[in-house]
Amino acid sequence: MSQILSGRTALVTGGAGGIGRATSRALAEMGAEVTFTARSAESLAATEEALEGMAKGVVCDITDRARLAEVLAPGFDILINNAATIAPIGRITDLDPQAFSASIETNLTAQFDAIRLALPAMVARGAGTIVNVSSGAAHRPQEGWSAYCAGKAGLAMLTKSVHLEYGAQGIRTFGIAPGVVDTAMQAAIRASGINPVSRLSRDDLAPPEHPGQAIAWLCTPDANALIGQELDIRDPNLRDAVGLPPL
Repeated sequence: MSQILSGRTALVTGGAGGIGRATSRALAEMGAEVTFTARSAESLAATEEALEGMAKGVVCDITDRARLAEVLAPGFDILINNAATIAPIGRITDLDPQAFSASIETNLTAQFDAIRLALPAMVARGAGTIVNVSSGAAHRPQEGWSAYCAGKAGLAMLTKSVHLEYGAQGIRTFGIAPGVVDTAMQAAIRASGINPVSRLSRDDLAPPEHPGQAIAWLCTPDANALIGQELDIRDPNLRDAVGLPPL
């Protein structure tokens, strides 16, 4: 595989499973030096073993602002904002306000923090790539997902804001909706049974390797024509460019 990202450093948040793990592998296969965050030492060790030494992990809850600052202190060429939570699932009058706020903290505020901390080193180098893992839920509400939809909608606008403010300084920013993917989050969604997405068969879900490959591709010059955009992995033109099979 091409080492097109050789010499680049990348941080993948929420890298201990699913899309994050697949993205870490794809970036490493392209030559990047990859660091990923995990919420526990156990999940970190399991992921490092699964990745066969291709990436190194750091224990970090991204809502821990001080710890996130430590992780980002070295400066990275690439930031993948992947960590997220689907909780709380429920209709608005059934939700606890603190749980709603915790969702926004994880799915939006922590993403902002990571971007804010990553930007100075990128701007100083005159180059950097930020990929925010978005969702179709950012644009289409789903019953029971008011917190998740609101957080992802905010993240989609944050992507556009970063591009507006820093695009001219060499910062490449993208948002990408990965589709419905076979991850632990989807297992929690299926268990809820609250909306059409929760009733999808596991056989209908995409493998994490597909969005992982697409996210890594966005970090290459081949994606320059798409800078600043909110993308959807189901778009046939994007899939063709990445090299994914048609749907």
